Amino acid sequence: MKKVLRNVALLFLVGNCSLQASALADVADRIVAVVGNEVIFKSEIDSRELMTRMQYPQLKQEKGLSRSILEGVIDQKIMLAKAQIDSVRIDENAVVSMANDRFRDLNAKFASKAEMESRLGKSSAGILEAIRQELRNQQLVDTLRRKKSAGVTVSYDEVMAFYAANKEQFPQVPEEVSVSQILKYPPVSEENRAQARATIEQIRAELKAGADFATLAKQYSQDPGSAKAGGDLGFVPKGQLIPSFENAAYALGEGKISDIVETRYGYHLIQLLSKEPNSIHVRHILIVFDRKAGDFSGAIQQLQALRSDVLSGKDTFAHLAKKYSEDPASATLGGQILLGASSKPTFSPKALRPQLQQIIATLKNVGDISEPQKIEPQQGEPFYAIFRLNERIATHTINPEKDYAFLEEQALANKNQQIFNQWVQQLRKEIYVRTSDI
Repeated sequence: MKKVLRNVALLFLVGNCSLQASALADVADRIVAVVGNEVIFKSEIDSRELMTRMQYPQLKQEKGLSRSILEGVIDQKIMLAKAQIDSVRIDENAVVSMANDRFRDLNAKFASKAEMESRLGKSSAGILEAIRQELRNQQLVDTLRRKKSAGVTVSYDEVMAFYAANKEQFPQVPEEVSVSQILKYPPVSEENRAQARATIEQIRAELKAGADFATLAKQYSQDPGSAKAGGDLGFVPKGQLIPSFENAAYALGEGKISDIVETRYGYHLIQLLSKEPNSIHVRHILIVFDRKAGDFSGAIQQLQALRSDVLSGKDTFAHLAKKYSEDPASATLGGQILLGASSKPTFSPKALRPQLQQIIATLKNVGDISEPQKIEPQQGEPFYAIFRLNERIATHTINPEKDYAFLEEQALANKNQQIFNQWVQQLRKEIYVRTSDI
């Protein structure tokens, strides 16, 4: 239970700004810990405990929660002290941008700015600064975690030892599927392509004249997922981005801006913020190709013909996906869908959007291929696609041979956590820490 409490406490620290301390400001306060030159007040621990119990009702009667939260806050402050010692760098402009967005979202939850200030016990400037500091701390800790886990691997023997020690604790492995796809978009008109090119050329000219990248991303970028954050995509693992985008990004020096890059989405300008062995931190500006008025009839006919060729045995799905699919990430894999940065070919159907879950559910047997389906993603342009069921694994008790990839992933996460915990304990010997009773 102690381990669970620590994990909950750390999750809470990462996900929340400490704006609630004022709710308990009217009670007597005292210092409960000192970390380096930083002090931790009981009011901060009390406010975090209150919010944690609200979020996790199962901990309502847990007596050790306040101590676990205090230990989590101490660990965070130790890591922040280490980040300062090691001169860890983060993108301050991105932090400011994200803080401004978070502040606007928070402000929108109240009837007025005065109500927000009254409820939170801070001025607007104080609230914004608290958000900015929490986001900055979070990025510093995340950077340290990534550096500590870089290059860590697990051997077969380590995976098997992890399984032997924990096999009674593993729940049932949920159903998983392996699916391939062939995607087709309507063609982009030359007129639309020229308009998009003119817009991205104008933005590039403004950048060359000294304009701020994040400011222009907020003003012009048509990527709804990143525009508000100044185009910031965060740290992206290698292999997760579209090849043309990723190749251009990795070729940049830190702080440099790319030439115009074309992907199936449109034209991009990319700025590299920082680079690590297996990931990069980038921001981009996107001007999309407008396909809303496109004619899908040709795409539907082609997909129907491809489906017939596979079902009749004239060709393989993988070969046709490599040749015709307009999704570069899956096309290079013969249409194989991989979720996120995973290299695992199977995944839970529940990880898909409801529309795709329904399509996959109709594929009963391995080798079944759907009719062409129109897909309308939450972000981006609609497209038509056909889907092939490669494998369906029913819910089952974990098997160390069949589920080795899952076990390896869990064993690696466990090893990284152990290394991290040992590192934090070592830091406690290097950085002054004093605690008192909660």
